[in-house]
Amino acid sequence: MKLERIALYAGGFLGPFGGGVVTVLIPDLRDALNTTTAGASAALTAYLIPFALLQLVSGTIGERIGLARTVRSAYVAYAVASVGVALTTTLAPFLLLRGLQGAANAFTTPLLVTALADSTPRARLGRAMAAFAAVQTIGIVLAPLIGGFAGAIDYRLAFLVPAVAALALAAAPLRSHRRDHTETPTLRSALTRRTRLLSAFAFAAYLSTVGVGFLVALRAADRFGLPAEMRGLLLAGFGFAGMLAGRPIGNLIDRRGPGATLLFGAMTSAVVIPLVGLAPSVALLGLAWACAGVASQMVWATVYTLAVDAAPANRAGAVSIIGACRFAGNALAPVVWLPLFTAHAWLPFAAAGVVLALLSALALRQSPELRRGASATA
Repeated sequence: MKLERIALYAGGFLGPFGGGVVTVLIPDLRDALNTTTAGASAALTAYLIPFALLQLVSGTIGERIGLARTVRSAYVAYAVASVGVALTTTLAPFLLLRGLQGAANAFTTPLLVTALADSTPRARLGRAMAAFAAVQTIGIVLAPLIGGFAGAIDYRLAFLVPAVAALALAAAPLRSHRRDHTETPTLRSALTRRTRLLSAFAFAAYLSTVGVGFLVALRAADRFGLPAEMRGLLLAGFGFAGMLAGRPIGNLIDRRGPGATLLFGAMTSAVVIPLVGLAPSVALLGLAWACAGVASQMVWATVYTLAVDAAPANRAGAVSIIGACRFAGNALAPVVWLPLFTAHAWLPFAAAGVVLALLSALALRQSPELRRGASATA
């Protein structure tokens, strides 16, 4: 059903949007909640920690109680929490409700990927996964922009409008999950060899691509003196380039296979990321960062495509574990890269390139494993 697929993609947008929309609203939240900048900034952490941690188990829980029921319940919980976030006027309940938002969204994204795989013919799976990854990128890119427009009117709109959208999605059609095995899904059944391999790949790849975005902003300010609004546009180029490349990447996955596409994306990232640290002008910095966005989109779309076949006895559980590792790599990036940046601005970009080169070698070595059917991974 066309409406069902639209709802799946819209749900993919809602998760990253809910996390990033507060980025530009911190001054508004500081005033509305009568708190400090640090207190308002905690709205990001309060959302992301439960979002990441619960993804370790959310897919398995969804497999056990039913994907459609779990996703609809998560949408309703997200809507209720969002309304609460909009109406609260003190910091503690605000942060608690932000945590509930993150927890609810942990039960949507991996399960939506699984539902999308259920409804997609195998010959077009790469295109579907690339489109989903592109929609998530749109959510990341547009969240600060839409949040800024909402803040200019009333910051609460940034929470109330998504609440309405979540309720609409809860009422959208969603077919029952197709399971190929009769045994009860467990975390152990999700942790196949392929799941572990893709989890490690997702962690390192996001640590070394998306995770260096804050360094791009620092370099743009320190080396070229770009103001905040120009830095924002520069960083958005990563997401927009990846979004525009989504359809061609999906076609590439379906034609050439996910293993070859993953290798190509990792190799391209290994070359481009060090160039981001060497770019001698703003124009070349923007171009290199946009190329990195395309390569990163190639990696993640391929990881999605491989993830849905990683654990035949617990498909959603595998997807959610891999997603949690992806986020963990992104979240730990400042801890890993900032000391190197302080020593020399190019060092973290070079080190990230080395990590990506090692991932390329891993992808090449493991390509037979990645090409085999899901049953070979159990």
